[in-house]
Amino acid sequence: MAIDNILYIYAIIHQYCSYSVRALTLLLPGMYIDVVHHINSFLAAFILLTAFGMLVQRRMSGLIFLFTWQGLFLAVNTALVGFVVNRHHLYISSALTLVLKVLLLPYILHTLVRRLKIHKEVETILNVPTIMLIGIALVIFSYHLVSPIRGLSTLVTRSTLAVALATVMLGLLMMITRKNAVTQIIGFLAMENGLFFAATSATYGMPLLIELGVALDILIAAFIFGIFFFHIHSNFDSLDVEQLARLKEVD
Repeated sequence: MAIDNILYIYAIIHQYCSYSVRALTLLLPGMYIDVVHHINSFLAAFILLTAFGMLVQRRMSGLIFLFTWQGLFLAVNTALVGFVVNRHHLYISSALTLVLKVLLLPYILHTLVRRLKIHKEVETILNVPTIMLIGIALVIFSYHLVSPIRGLSTLVTRSTLAVALATVMLGLLMMITRKNAVTQIIGFLAMENGLFFAATSATYGMPLLIELGVALDILIAAFIFGIFFFHIHSNFDSLDVEQLARLKEVD
């Protein structure tokens, strides 16, 4: 009986919110769209800032911290898009992002770092100013590449597509410029964040079954990589990819 009452109250609140949004859209369409654009762009800017932060961050704990915040901004942005365009499956996507990328994956990464005793600063192939310049060039390239699409699109999220593409490229750059295998995995996860953000910006999200499959694949991959890294570290006492490459050359 109590569950029925809760569901009834939820239905009333949801219906009231839907009517309020529709009324606001009809009465103040220009103002409403502007507010949505500003909030969406604000969240996209923070996602891009966390991507740049991860690109130059050398401490592993700081890297995981920034990845967690990027997942949080991504979850909030997905929920906002779902609310604006009235796509209920985006609420589930937002909840999945929150659980997976704000809670589970950071916990797994922190556990991995603690067990492997990776406390020193992680080295990069290039120096930080050079990496920053390449990152800025990738962002400019992303905006230039997406600008024709923005002119043709009528979606509310069209302004964030360039940021999504830039996030993917910055994650790839992070994978290329890092020497430690764990940081390369974080770069891969940051790339996946960018792809998810791009799907939300370009098409209001992927079908729910695909998103569930991708989330499950990422979780399984995280466990497999964790076990794999434990075996590598126990045998070679290092996760530096350059040292592992030298061992291969010696063999």
